[in-house]
Amino acid sequence: MQIVLIPGFWLDGDSWAPITAALAAAGHDPHPLTLPGKGRDGGDLAGIGLGTHVEAVLAIIDGLESADSGPVVLVGHSGGGTIAWQVADARPERIARVVLVDALPMPSGTSINTELPVEGDAVPLPDWSLFEPEDLIDLDDSLRERFRAMAVPEPKGVAHEPTTLTDERRFSVPVTVIACQFPASLVQQAVENGRDWAAELARIEQLSFIEVPTGHWPQLSKPAELAESILTAVD
Repeated sequence: MQIVLIPGFWLDGDSWAPITAALAAAGHDPHPLTLPGKGRDGGDLAGIGLGTHVEAVLAIIDGLESADSGPVVLVGHSGGGTIAWQVADARPERIARVVLVDALPMPSGTSINTELPVEGDAVPLPDWSLFEPEDLIDLDDSLRERFRAMAVPEPKGVAHEPTTLTDERRFSVPVTVIACQFPASLVQQAVENGRDWAAELARIEQLSFIEVPTGHWPQLSKPAELAESILTAVD
């Protein structure tokens, strides 16, 4: 299976390294992505928005189609889940499954996060005090230091540009949510109660949950468990 791994805010393709190794060992073909503006060389982030990142992933998907490489699974962590869902909307016939790692499919017209501190065209990794305690579960001092060392600024446009969803065939794409900082039962309850932020989930025809109890960055705090959960979702 072709597995495209989309990182969340402040992370590049290398952040998937432990997961990539496990997926390859299981016989899959992983594609960990470093999205535009998130390379180690920095660069001008002006003009890079959510649509830029979506188009970058679509280029990978279309390239795999040209190579006749078979079905594609999208794995999106955090804000990368929003990118994955918009890609599924654009290419529903190409996506075998979307795996959302501590992420939810956001409704059209909403933005990933407009409340994070901005510096020019960038959203740097903020001070830990700005995160909720649930975000930081299992992220000890050593992991926080490692995270900050690998972090790259997120383009402001990715955080602020609204999502665009137009094809209702996206709801026929199977979705697995890997719930980390909050139990799956809370998300399922939100679906049942008709919460606005769960509106997309409520319409997905094949929806499943896997729990990896930890904070918001399981690729750092519980990489083996996350890799196993992705393999369970894919297989």
